Amino acid sequence: MTVPVCSPTLTGNEWKYVKECLDSNWISSKGRFVSEFEQEFADYLQVRYGVSTTSGTTAIHLALESLGIGKGDEVIVPSFTMVGSVFPIIYCGAKPVLVDSELETWNMDVSKIEEKITPKTKAILPVHIYGHPCDMKTIMEIAEDHGLYIIEDAAEAHGAEYRGKKAGSFGDIGCFSFYANKIITTGEGGMMVTDDKKICERAQMLKNMAYIEKRRFLHYSLGFNYRMTNMQAAVGLAQLDKIDEFVEARRRNAKLYNEMLAAVDGLVLPPEKNWAKNVYWMYSILIEKNKFGAGRNELMEKLAKDGIETRPFFVPMNKQPFLKKRGLFRNETYSIAEKLGQQGVNLPSSSSLTKEEITLVCKSIREIHNR
Repeated sequence: MTVPVCSPTLTGNEWKYVKECLDSNWISSKGRFVSEFEQEFADYLQVRYGVSTTSGTTAIHLALESLGIGKGDEVIVPSFTMVGSVFPIIYCGAKPVLVDSELETWNMDVSKIEEKITPKTKAILPVHIYGHPCDMKTIMEIAEDHGLYIIEDAAEAHGAEYRGKKAGSFGDIGCFSFYANKIITTGEGGMMVTDDKKICERAQMLKNMAYIEKRRFLHYSLGFNYRMTNMQAAVGLAQLDKIDEFVEARRRNAKLYNEMLAAVDGLVLPPEKNWAKNVYWMYSILIEKNKFGAGRNELMEKLAKDGIETRPFFVPMNKQPFLKKRGLFRNETYSIAEKLGQQGVNLPSSSSLTKEEITLVCKSIREIHNR
C-alpha cells in the first residue's frame, strides 16, 4: 500500500465537461468553460472578476504587470514561501524584499513589514502558507498607510478564511494555483481575481499576447501567452462544483491527524488561529529532534519505507543559490523561516485520504518516536 502525499480527486463532472470540449472542437482558449470558470470562481470568492492563467506563478506575474510594477520597484514577500512567489517579481525586473515568518502561523511576520518599506516599495505580497490565512487586517492597514498594493498569493488556500472572508479576496489582486495537488485542480493552471475592472481588462489583454480589439496584430504592450485552455477550465468548473466538499474533507482529515498525534512529544501540529479557517492544503508538522527522538529527514526516510510519501517544507528564499548568484539576500538571515525549512514535513493530505490511511501514517510516526 502506498499513500501519496497529495493526489487529485476527480469524481465529479470532469469527464462530462471535457467530452463536451472534444465533441464541440473547442479545445483551446476559446469556449464557454473559460469564461464560466473565471466568473464562478470569482463568485465563490465574492469578488467581481476572475482572469484565468496557465499557473499560479503566471497569475502573480500577470498581477504585477497589470499594476505596472517593474524595474527599480520593490515588493515585500516572506522568505518562507515557494519560489513561485518570488520568480515573478524578478521577471518584472523588480526586487523581492524578504520578511521573516512568525512561529505561530508560519506566515509572514506582520510586525516586521514596515521596517522593510522604502520609497521604492510598491506592493506587499503575503502568502497564505499551507492553507492558513495571513493577518490581513494588519497588512491592509500598513498598505493603506504607505500607499502600497496588496497581491495575495492564495495558491495554497482555496476556501481558507480570515474573519469569515475568503483568502484571496482582500487585496487589490488575489492569485491562485490549480496544479494537480491543490484543493481544486485543472492539472496546470491558475487564476488572478480582482474587484477592479481596469485591472481585469488589462490582465485579460496582457495574458492574450497583448492583442487589442481594433487591430489584432498591432501591439502596444509586451504581452504573454498565459491562456488557460477550455479543457482545463472544464476540469476546473467540475472541481469547483465540489470545492466545499474538498475543503471539509481536508479539515476532517486534519482533525483526525490532530487527535492521533496530539500525545506524541516533539511534534508541532499545524496552526489554526481563532480568527482563521485553515483548509490544510497540506497537513504540515514540525519535528523537534531532541524531544521526538529523530530528525525530520530520518522520519521521512522511515515513512518512505512504509510506503508513505512526504515532502519537506520549502527552502527559504534567503537560502536559494539562484537568488544569491543574482546578488540577493547574501548576508540575510531569517531565523524562523530557516527553522521551518529545516524542521517541517508535509504528510499525506489528499481530500480522498481515508481514516485507514491516516491511521497508518500516524502509527508509523509513533513507532519511530517510541523506538
